[in-house]
Amino acid sequence: MASFKSRPKQPTPGKARLNRELVLVTALKLVDSEGLEALSMRRLAQQLGCDPMSLYRHASNRAALLDGVTETVLNELAILPDDPDWHAQLRRVAHDLRLLALRHPNVVPLLVTRPPSTPLGLRPLGTLRPLEQILALLIRAGFAPADALHVYRAYYGYLYGHILNELQEFVVDPEEYEAVLRLGLHRLPPQEFPHLRALGPALADYDGGAELDQGLNVLLTGLTTQLTTGR
Repeated sequence: MASFKSRPKQPTPGKARLNRELVLVTALKLVDSEGLEALSMRRLAQQLGCDPMSLYRHASNRAALLDGVTETVLNELAILPDDPDWHAQLRRVAHDLRLLALRHPNVVPLLVTRPPSTPLGLRPLGTLRPLEQILALLIRAGFAPADALHVYRAYYGYLYGHILNELQEFVVDPEEYEAVLRLGLHRLPPQEFPHLRALGPALADYDGGAELDQGLNVLLTGLTTQLTTGR
């Protein structure tokens, strides 16, 4: 009887080879469409059409998977640390981060409120790169390294606060002409919330980009004063 050698298993036609990038991109798509709560190893494996155990080669647990999703989003943020116009660079990065958050609103809690699962030096490089690049930009502009760190914290503290505020500007009925009805303010008891109801038109005219610029004007003016005084 003729013997036959077993043939190596061929990949399914049209099915991408499993790697870390594919795992994280698919995880991000799942979070974008269904929220953070939907992300689990089993659910992600279903999306990828693979065994859940095979995912552990690319992420040791769900916390590491969330860190990877954060890194994937932050990799979309371009920062130029050699830009001599540090004002313009900080302003551009602020607007880019805002647009990034609006594209991935379900990921914002990972960026703002959830500490990464590993110590600073062991985190994915993509989550540390914005810190390193902003520090380089500020030190090149003339800030002492310790001052640059303080500026970074104030800068990102303002940006994350703004992003959270903007995402909370939820419109109940975008087609409704009347501002109070559009924002659902008519549901508030008038005697308890007179100011919020009266500010309906102003709340309805919220412009996230313009609001961001107003805050940046104050922040950058203060930083310029600090830098000039230090010199």
